[in-house]
Amino acid sequence: MLDNEIKKVAVIMAGGGGTRFWPVSRMTTPKQLAKLTGNDVMINETVKHYEGVINREDTFIVTNRMQADLMDKVLFNEIDRKHILVEPVQRNTAPCIIYAAMTMKKLYGDALMAVLPADHHISDIREYERVLKLAFKTADEKNKIVTIGIWPTFPSTGYGYIRFSTNPIEQGSEVYHLRRFVEKPKVEIAKEYLNSGKYLWNSGMFIWKASVILDCFKKYLPEMYSAMEAIYDKLGTDEETAAIEEVYPTLEKISIDYGIMEKAEDVFCIPAEFGWNDVGSWDALDNVFERTEEGNVVIGNDGNGMIDCKNSVIFDNSGDKFIATIGLENIVVVQTKDAILVSSKDKVQDVKNIVERLKDIGREDLL
Repeated sequence: MLDNEIKKVAVIMAGGGGTRFWPVSRMTTPKQLAKLTGNDVMINETVKHYEGVINREDTFIVTNRMQADLMDKVLFNEIDRKHILVEPVQRNTAPCIIYAAMTMKKLYGDALMAVLPADHHISDIREYERVLKLAFKTADEKNKIVTIGIWPTFPSTGYGYIRFSTNPIEQGSEVYHLRRFVEKPKVEIAKEYLNSGKYLWNSGMFIWKASVILDCFKKYLPEMYSAMEAIYDKLGTDEETAAIEEVYPTLEKISIDYGIMEKAEDVFCIPAEFGWNDVGSWDALDNVFERTEEGNVVIGNDGNGMIDCKNSVIFDNSGDKFIATIGLENIVVVQTKDAILVSSKDKVQDVKNIVERLKDIGREDLL
């Protein structure tokens, strides 16, 4: 890094439970710590996505106490274990991000932060790196918040949307002004968004200077800012853990979208397409793995037990059990050593309800 070059870091938000991927995803081993989309656990696949732009050594992870030990075991060796920031309780994404931003300020004075989810799949790495470089350059030169939006390919009701301006910020630029964030729409509205060409899927990827986002916290979430500023001197010291454990539970439980992004002025957006998939539920594997002639996706099983099955997903994580299926269509079958999930594809979003049912009946052994 040159003397006048600002530090570039990746901050990966990795504290979620991934309940829609039960029974593979559990509280202690959520989907970001499971092998779902590649040869490695998802969080390491995320690191691979950007390593042509950001060094592995400049990666920071925000996770919860329950997952921190396993995170330590599975992360690439180049990632400093001191860069694992542990939340004592889950408070949504805004507290997670201010914790990371304050840490960047303490370590580097300021830094360019790429805030990324831990569990997305990207197929066109070269294009992703190009867009990420453009986002860093824009955030650095313009001192603005930059988000990456994905060109929608179908009228999804499972994604939030971004409405962006029709004219770029400068002639010939790929960067646009962001007009507003839109919640997950009903299918009729999603079709209108798709046909208009004025809406993008919200990828949840943000690029900004630590100083810029901290100014936003000071303006829009002043109580959270004051609480974290009060322990600023303890960050990076032996007193950090105790200070975070005292302050963190008092912070408002709010997302960065609600707390900052929907209020912030003059936010920039880059429309992009690099084979993005948020891997939000079991049916998403259709778009990650190659399908058979019958439209099936088979992982961890040779598929020899499938007879007359179409457009189905078979995921075997049991290690030694055989799966036989006959006449399935648009069905998901997931097998682990202690549980089996069978669901129609159009109901996989409801897998989280099974997790709630297990809590209600006291089956903590399956959580």
